[in-house]
Amino acid sequence: GSAIMQIPARSPAMTAMTAMTLDLMSGGRFLLGLGTSGPQVAEGWHGDVWGKPLTKTREYVEIVRAALRREALAYEGEHYRLGSPKPLKLMARPLRAEIPIYLASISPRSADLAAEIADGWIPLFFVPEKAPSLFPGPFGREGFDIAACVQVALVDDVQAGRDALKPYFALYIGGMGSRGSNFYNDLFRRYGYEREAEAIQSLYLEGRPRDAAALVPDAFVDEAALVGPKDRIADRAEAFRAAGVTTLICATRQPEALRALADS
Repeated sequence: GSAIMQIPARSPAMTAMTAMTLDLMSGGRFLLGLGTSGPQVAEGWHGDVWGKPLTKTREYVEIVRAALRREALAYEGEHYRLGSPKPLKLMARPLRAEIPIYLASISPRSADLAAEIADGWIPLFFVPEKAPSLFPGPFGREGFDIAACVQVALVDDVQAGRDALKPYFALYIGGMGSRGSNFYNDLFRRYGYEREAEAIQSLYLEGRPRDAAALVPDAFVDEAALVGPKDRIADRAEAFRAAGVTTLICATRQPEALRALADS
């Protein structure tokens, strides 16, 4: 089993306790995924200060790892200060002191941080032909798990499959964050779709999500998703593997799509 937690949602110590419990319940199969989200969610929903996300992430991971080792938490960082008036430690003994930690990130600097301090990286909108050059850090570390999230649609009509996925991509490209701070829109631009990124965001923020979805290029859906009949999906999955992806996190409502991937 695995879980992804947004960093602002819990304290590092509470996250360590939750990870310890889920690892015990899963018999040592738990993987802890962490992500900072964005300023709109961090501040507008969690009531946290956005601040310096890279520094916050580094401190968060250090505290989680120390807590799982049952160290007394006396920590003095820029974002987190623990241990006053008395340093505390976990009462229970974790099944594993080194639970694998993955960072979900889509900016080059945060991907580099994942390669430096984590056990794996969870990228969204992964394009095999372009991602390795945009995010070189994770690809230069041996034994590092690159766990790409990918939408999967097993369908004979390829265009129908593309069209079914476009509202999902439009939501992230156009509707996540704000006009001035949308990390998914930034990534879409890095992939070379600057004109489309501007148009999709404008339409989405105007309350026209269907029109925004219609502007998501077929080419991008083909690049970032697995769409079509079994053979086409298998061929595209091979491109992810060849690019260095070691784990596919598949988003699909079709159990048969997972079986098709397992057979490929």
